[in-house]
Amino acid sequence: MTDDYQSFIEKVYTSLQIDLSQYKEAQMKRRLTSLREKRGFQDFGTYFNALNKDQELLNEFVDRITINVSEFYRNPKRWEVLKDTIIPLLNNNKQELSIWSAACSTGEEPYSIALMLKEYFPNCKAKILATDIDEKVLEKARIGVYQEQALKELPLELKTKYFKQAGDQFQVDSSLRYNITFKKHNLLEDKYPQNVDLIICRNVLIYFTDSAKDNIYHNFASALAPNGVLFVGSTEQIFSPTKYGLQLLDTFFYQKIND
Repeated sequence: MTDDYQSFIEKVYTSLQIDLSQYKEAQMKRRLTSLREKRGFQDFGTYFNALNKDQELLNEFVDRITINVSEFYRNPKRWEVLKDTIIPLLNNNKQELSIWSAACSTGEEPYSIALMLKEYFPNCKAKILATDIDEKVLEKARIGVYQEQALKELPLELKTKYFKQAGDQFQVDSSLRYNITFKKHNLLEDKYPQNVDLIICRNVLIYFTDSAKDNIYHNFASALAPNGVLFVGSTEQIFSPTKYGLQLLDTFFYQKIND
């Protein structure tokens, strides 16, 4: 079965340029075995053949390997630090901020930063790039409709001001969308944007191998503008930030060290 899975990994990479070997094997194999068996396939060989023929199966597969759990202002105390310390620091003497929400899933994160800028920094110009490997979640992000659960950490006044309720769903205000560009991007394969003032990548890298994380952190550091900041998730503390040319700025915030 191990050889069967290894062969599957190689075929997926050749066909889709998604490198499953960069994900923690036990977690990913368990996740995909469960999905494969649920769809009635006895082995990974027949499952891969089916993926090639059935777009719905393929969409489901890509959805399963990406971790699409998100909400607005996730870990709100960290967003308070972003508002009170990081944005004012980055906005100092900058005509326009470049912000990248990497592995943005269904869009709660880039909309959160757009909302924060509009509400608290109305004079701050910013361009927000929001990327994910999964086209399906990017389409949901572009539509910008959410269940109430995704908004549970938002203060009520912001929820009322920036969302229109329709039944049990909430549509994000169009004013938050105009400076966000949604785009497909593979953190393991694609070229990274450059001169980014703030990179937000949270609760994603825990699923990658140490080697993959190492490469991604190096790439993030290279992508940052001078004094730029990387904001990571609550389970993704970087223990040796100087290895990547970064220094701890605040808990889960790392600033690029200038040469």
